[in-house]
Amino acid sequence: MRTRSNSGVRLDYYQRIVHKLILDHQQPVTGLFPASRHNDHAWIRDNLYCILAVWGLSMAFKKIADQDEDRAKTYELEQSCVKLMRGLLMAMMQQKDKVEKFKTTQHPLDSLHAKYSSITGGTVVKDDDWGHLQIDAISLYLLILAQMTASGLQIVFSLDEVAFIQNLVFYIESAYCTPDYGIWERGDKTNHGLPELNASSIGMAKAALEAMNELDLFGARGGPSSIIHVLADEAQKCQAVLQSMLPRESNSKELDSGLLSIISYPAFAVDDPQLIAKTRDTIVSKMQGKYGCKRFLRDGHKTPREDPNRLYYEPWELRMFEKIECEWPLFFCYLILDYFFQGDKDHVSEYMQKLESIMIRGDDTIKLVPELYSVPADRADAEQREPGSQERIPLGRCPFIWGQSLYILGKLLQEGFLAVGELDPLNRRLCSEKKPDVVVQIVILAEDKEIRDKLMEYDLHVQTISEVAPIEVQPARVLSHLYTYLGRNKKLGLSGRKSRDVGILSTSKLYSLNDRIFAFTPQFSDMKRFYIASDYELMIDMLKSEINFLKSSWQNLLGRPLVVLTLNQMYLDQGKIPMAMITTMKKLKSGYINGTRVTLGNLGDFLSTSAITNLSFLGSQEDGYPDKLNPQVQSYLEEHLLKSFSNKFAFLPRPAGARNAKVLRRKMSVRGAIKKTRSINVDSETLGMEGEYFGPHSEKKSSWLEVENQLGRSPSPEEAKKRITKGTSTTTLLTTPTIEITKEESPPPPKEEKNKNVGVRNRTASESQTLYAEQETDELIAVLRETESLDEQGDILQYLVDTHGLDFDTGMIENGKHVTVKDLLKALYEKACTQKLWGLVRHTAGMLGKRVEDLAKAVTDLLVRQKQITVGMPPNNEHTITAPLPENELRQLIHLAYGDDESTAMLTQELLVYLAMFIRTEPQLFLEMLRLRVGLIIQVMATELSRTLSCNGEEASEHLLNLSPFEMKNLLYHILSGKEFAINSAARGGNFSIVSNKSNRYTKKSQIILEGKSLHADAEEAPIAEPDRQGQWLRRRRLDGALNRVPRDFYPKVWGVLEKCQGLVIQGKVLQQNLTQEMTSGELKFALAVETVLNSIPQPEYRQLVVEALMVLTLVVEYNAVQDFGGTITVEDLVHRANEIFLEDQMNCNGDATLCCAKAGRSDALVCGGAGGVCQLLYDSAPSGSYGTMTYLARAVSLLLPPDRPLECAVC
Repeated sequence: MRTRSNSGVRLDYYQRIVHKLILDHQQPVTGLFPASRHNDHAWIRDNLYCILAVWGLSMAFKKIADQDEDRAKTYELEQSCVKLMRGLLMAMMQQKDKVEKFKTTQHPLDSLHAKYSSITGGTVVKDDDWGHLQIDAISLYLLILAQMTASGLQIVFSLDEVAFIQNLVFYIESAYCTPDYGIWERGDKTNHGLPELNASSIGMAKAALEAMNELDLFGARGGPSSIIHVLADEAQKCQAVLQSMLPRESNSKELDSGLLSIISYPAFAVDDPQLIAKTRDTIVSKMQGKYGCKRFLRDGHKTPREDPNRLYYEPWELRMFEKIECEWPLFFCYLILDYFFQGDKDHVSEYMQKLESIMIRGDDTIKLVPELYSVPADRADAEQREPGSQERIPLGRCPFIWGQSLYILGKLLQEGFLAVGELDPLNRRLCSEKKPDVVVQIVILAEDKEIRDKLMEYDLHVQTISEVAPIEVQPARVLSHLYTYLGRNKKLGLSGRKSRDVGILSTSKLYSLNDRIFAFTPQFSDMKRFYIASDYELMIDMLKSEINFLKSSWQNLLGRPLVVLTLNQMYLDQGKIPMAMITTMKKLKSGYINGTRVTLGNLGDFLSTSAITNLSFLGSQEDGYPDKLNPQVQSYLEEHLLKSFSNKFAFLPRPAGARNAKVLRRKMSVRGAIKKTRSINVDSETLGMEGEYFGPHSEKKSSWLEVENQLGRSPSPEEAKKRITKGTSTTTLLTTPTIEITKEESPPPPKEEKNKNVGVRNRTASESQTLYAEQETDELIAVLRETESLDEQGDILQYLVDTHGLDFDTGMIENGKHVTVKDLLKALYEKACTQKLWGLVRHTAGMLGKRVEDLAKAVTDLLVRQKQITVGMPPNNEHTITAPLPENELRQLIHLAYGDDESTAMLTQELLVYLAMFIRTEPQLFLEMLRLRVGLIIQVMATELSRTLSCNGEEASEHLLNLSPFEMKNLLYHILSGKEFAINSAARGGNFSIVSNKSNRYTKKSQIILEGKSLHADAEEAPIAEPDRQGQWLRRRRLDGALNRVPRDFYPKVWGVLEKCQGLVIQGKVLQQNLTQEMTSGELKFALAVETVLNSIPQPEYRQLVVEALMVLTLVVEYNAVQDFGGTITVEDLVHRANEIFLEDQMNCNGDATLCCAKAGRSDALVCGGAGGVCQLLYDSAPSGSYGTMTYLARAVSLLLPPDRPLECAVC
């Protein structure tokens, strides 16, 4: 234990250093620090790091303040911190209009400035003269504000300032999808002013959001009005994106030493200890030198080869900075603090020794941290030849106050004046510690007593919504609306929260408002949002995913998560609760579901264990009545709460004489309008060749669907019996009319009703070409009013929209209002949702211009995880999405891509939502995939159905569009995972279900399994194909090609090939060698350049063979078989040469190809029609083995090599 005098003397020494190096430069009016004596610009980030040493010293003095002099020093140092933080706050508040605008636009020119005048606090450069958008700087301000406030400093003085800080939280909320200029203010490393998504900015924003949540800015003196609110989902989005990016910094920077600030002090933004270690180790191994760490690879700043007269570099110049990048001692300071927080004293001593050996002694023998060390110009070549061999010289500012401040913190920790917990009063350092398992609380509420009683039959005791009073249960959209009032301030002109997204973390809390308590149902269960919420199977699947998500994402939140679900009439099937729901509820009741601990109970039981957030911001603070509810909120709650769960649908009225108009119906048969809009292209010549014919013939049944049902539910069995007497298809009415598989000997439907099936509207060409031109509009409307077929209604409305538009007045009057075509479409959409006619649902949703409410969020979730998206059908109509877009623009782009095909446009939106779900919950499915081509995925899904069902392409497209949302998601999962699947059809319901092939009898090929009463054989007796592997590799290549999946480390290896040749030619496009000058091997920009060229190949299986050919070339480079390939390499020539060698071998050994492409005397055209002029049998060959594709490609590549360098031992 030190004596008082020793401690005091040593702290006085550090106070003199802090005053001399830092506080002497603080401007007395604004409290800001200028960059230097000759530059009065004050950077937000640099100022914040400068003040950390002052704050640390103030806490050190506070601990030994047993004399008035020490207490005075403590107060003086604390007030210097407050002065700086308030100076920055005043500078930013002068730009409050920018904060308001940026919440909507996220445009770089609308951002807060990155630097201000240290003399006046005003702006110093124009909006477009600097890369001002630096989210990490604003986030760092909020983080340090939170930490200082938690340590006892009073920085914020008024509720207006609280409102501004709340809006700064909104400013950084979208960090996970907002490209910025980053910690080094340059964006793309060429410094051309191109912002990009930076992991360091996202990490700092995540830390700030978590630190500010529920923080009282007035400290111990505050109340409900001074608390900052953060929706937990916003921080979670940053967390997910950050984890997907690390250790990468951005598209152009594969690594950045600035990441040290987010994996450790001050942000502690990463929860995964392994990812923290991986990022740190990668930085140390690739960036560390004798004098510090490089900022990033090929950083030209202050290197001898940089042109000081230019702000930017040409892309091809970057290569000349390799291995001579400047080294920054600053990063030794970060590593010292990192190891202090880990408690690793050995590494602390090691790095402190390294740092002090390169520090420069100034006046009074004070050790100074220089900005950077550069290689002298005359030694640059030698350094490049042998990195680390040359002495470097210090350049830039000395002392570099950012680094000096962190060094002083390190010394205070080393000498025991500070403990790590004092630098982190919010305990952020503990976020990576292992936490106990999360228990998810589940409450199921019945819409009414009828449903409650039905559940009681299965020993499931639930309450109705009315029985949980006084707790009020509402959908997530109500919570979303209430949060728009957060942060509003008339004096500052701030409008509050703009985002309307409310995630599962936010709805898994309870909320108090005055004396009321609210519970909110999850956003995914809101049926008013999109039709997929009408599919109970999908809802069950999404519930399981969300419970799993809560298990992993609730670790650092208070209380237990609470999921409230309502069961309403929409989910009933023939008036009964579906067994899938009952089974799921019983699993929940057991206490475990999919490995997550759950507890099922009543809402009142969970009040004491759930997190409760006070919605105090809904008071009338600005009017002087903080305890009185805002009048606007009051009126909203009164008007909207009662309507939240109403699900009443309007139906088309049927005139009294409709039943007597059958002659008119026959005369005016109108069909095919919807089907003509289809654009899914499945090549019937190549489809179905891979699989044999396994099941009975698919006969399309008729479907006459009534519209009398006023309750918005499927008809009861009694109602169904009455309707069957009219000649209706029993199966279609009894349950979901999706796709019927029946036996050939089933009796044909009545002639009048033939081919009116909604599930698969498979009509003859003549019927499809029925012209409406001669039909009078009023006659069509008469047919529309009296027809019982929703299918026919859809066709008529499609024609009316095409000819008259959505706002055409039909002449009908309902409730005193004129009915437009749009009104009728809405009614048809709601009926189709109720009766689960998914093909019609998708089409009418598209015609109505509906969009997935989460569409922009889904697309953003994919993009920020470094996946690009294309929509539209390849090869000629694909539109690429590379940056987040607003909801309306996305929808317009998708509909532009598909033209009049509303069904496929809606399917695209649906698939984007499912892809986003998968990338959040199972990111491993997307490994080695950079671009998701949704149009191609749709075609492959139809191809798979065609292969599995042994039907033609048109039928497969119809089957696809009529799959329920749950089965669509299931099919997509099997496509992504590459798993073999079977089609399971229950003849009683006519439902298709996609099931994994787990049984040995089904592992070789996908089968159609037919079950039910209409078949005498059970599934085990279904026809089984021979256990061969025919079609397996062709299918695999087609799937991988459609998904743009490549082997691990493919792109860095292609970079290595490019170094050895002049270029690679694919489909007439050239990958130039100079790409290696512009980009490093691990750079995402390089991978995207290669991907773009590969995507010019339209056939997915042909693309995969090209990828395999490239892999063989990488093996040649890896094994040093050649020093240089010479000129350009045309990769497709290698594939075609391999094909020729394959056919020669086939002829020699009388293989299968002699039946098609290897026939003696064949013409040049391939008999089997394989993609790209390559035999189908080569596509269907395994990669390995003496007759494998890699062997043939290796033999083709060997022709490129000198004759004295054989390849067999290295590759084959």
